[in-house]
Amino acid sequence: MFQWFYEIDHVTQALIATLFTWFVTALGAGLVFIFKTINRKVLDGMLGFAAGVMIAASFWSLLAPAIDMAEKTSKYPVLPAVIGFLGGGAFLWLVDNIIPHLHMGYPTSEAEGIETNWHRSVLLVLAITLHNIPEGLAVGVAFGALATGSSPATIGGAIALALGIGIQNFPEGAAVSIPLRREGLSRWKSFLYGQASGIVEPIAGVIGAIAVVAMEPILPYALSFAAGAMIYVVVEELIPESQLNKNTHVATIGAMLGFAVMMVLDVALG
Repeated sequence: MFQWFYEIDHVTQALIATLFTWFVTALGAGLVFIFKTINRKVLDGMLGFAAGVMIAASFWSLLAPAIDMAEKTSKYPVLPAVIGFLGGGAFLWLVDNIIPHLHMGYPTSEAEGIETNWHRSVLLVLAITLHNIPEGLAVGVAFGALATGSSPATIGGAIALALGIGIQNFPEGAAVSIPLRREGLSRWKSFLYGQASGIVEPIAGVIGAIAVVAMEPILPYALSFAAGAMIYVVVEELIPESQLNKNTHVATIGAMLGFAVMMVLDVALG
């Protein structure tokens, strides 16, 4: 049924995969038409789940293939992984300090990035959009790696990564749109803002795939870069936000479940 997907070029595969992750974000955002509020414990569990998926994906789908590939081309195989990993974190740190945004649960006075008078709702959406960049990049790089022929990554692993990111995007979409509704926005505006936070994923995915296909030697660095960017998001945003209301056990259980789901997907498909 899906044989056509295996036969198209890897950049197009990356585009389709990241359009899927964006679509799941939109589905989650669509919950705003059913619910006006969301229980804080449920939200914290969602954030923990997303963190677990991203941690597992960072290792199995990105760092492990990067190290395996570097072992064949470098005297010090861990070096490209370390450089790429820290580079991804540094990039997100830089973007974090430039683009204005506001994390959920914080007052507007604690907005980060360049000072601005943008509306609170825009700042909230930008915070989620920033953290979707490494997710799209990770999926794009994973599919782009398949074109090189020298990567240990498999199309099953790339699909598993896209599925994992997509699954955690569903609660993430709801975690954006429903709080916006509670802030006073209409259901349609809340939905549009919620799904818009994920549209950056196809853009980042295609850029990542094209870069890897065009410059094969950067592949170990690119895979590790995406992993570092995702871990930065987990530690900087997801975990602190999930612990903000002291629902530590709920958030931790969510993280464990998310990690387990991504691990199963990667083993089953990768």
